[in-house]
Amino acid sequence: MTVDFTPLVDAARRHVDEGTVPACQLAVARDGEVVLFEAFGEATTNTRFCIFSATKPIVSAAAWLLIGDGLLDISAPVAEYVPEFAANGMGQVTVEQVLLHTAGFPLAPMAPTEGADPARRRARFATWRLESEPGSRFAYHFESAHWVLTDLLERLSGQDFRQFIERRLTEPLGLPRVLGIPVDQQADIAPLVAVDGVDGPTAAARRGEVSGDWRELFVFAEAKSIEAGAPGGGAVMTAAELAIFYQGLLRNPGELWRPDVLEDGTSNIRCRLPDEIFGVAVNRTIGLVVAGDDDLHVVRYASFGQASSPRAFGHAGGLGQVGWADPACGMSFAYAQSGVGPHLVAAGIRAYELSTHAASLFA
Repeated sequence: MTVDFTPLVDAARRHVDEGTVPACQLAVARDGEVVLFEAFGEATTNTRFCIFSATKPIVSAAAWLLIGDGLLDISAPVAEYVPEFAANGMGQVTVEQVLLHTAGFPLAPMAPTEGADPARRRARFATWRLESEPGSRFAYHFESAHWVLTDLLERLSGQDFRQFIERRLTEPLGLPRVLGIPVDQQADIAPLVAVDGVDGPTAAARRGEVSGDWRELFVFAEAKSIEAGAPGGGAVMTAAELAIFYQGLLRNPGELWRPDVLEDGTSNIRCRLPDEIFGVAVNRTIGLVVAGDDDLHVVRYASFGQASSPRAFGHAGGLGQVGWADPACGMSFAYAQSGVGPHLVAAGIRAYELSTHAASLFA
């Protein structure tokens, strides 16, 4: 089968030539192998990118390993594993609600360097308050939910969460460490570039705080934050590595995950509550977004392409970063770029264009 990658490659190159994207990479993988990997602008194929919320499925997939080990029951209250959650009315929150972004504390604060320290992280947990009744609505937990998952990884495995993810997940998939990169190993990471009139990070971002403002994405690209390894948005990797991660979810090499847990995580839609922007069902599993069969997949937070099948699953990142896989054709697609601007809809449209070209390759 001859595959024409030209429309996909040309679209990515055009975004750079137009000046809206300083640097980017894209990758397509199939049958466990990368079949296309290109870089544009101020990047090479060796450059790593901050992938922001495309990090979340990696951390969730690490939690699936604990479920398969029989160590984590997602129907149980978080407080059963994290005693600090028994305070302030948080004791009713379940692990499943955390995974589904229905836990009720979407804006609970945690700076990356604070969350990376177990004692400081747990002290911060004890100060959190519910913003809504757990399970009552979907509200995107920008960072808070995945700091809870981090604590579960550490308490149940007895390992630092970054080491656990490396040893139990990325290394078996043939991938390098993606969370918690030491400062002296960050030279190949693409710096974020302010575009479209952005004047740089907010004061909160300069203090290393995250509360949901898009300008605070700069926090995740700071050297100390990258070293901390924020689990909701701090992974750094190439597009090819992200595409291979999704091949792992498609193929489950060496039965890395217990098969029924992997099927649950990649296909079982547990939350169909509406999102807060478009009002469409979020189609959330315990870690991913599923395209679904209602023809609304292009507005779900995964940047699926028009030709993606209803079974496609993935998750987007804040700058239009893309990571998804489609079981119908066995391919995965990843895209990462480095421009921070106020026009998030425009970034989403660019991601959708690229995903549509990618989804058409093997349709």
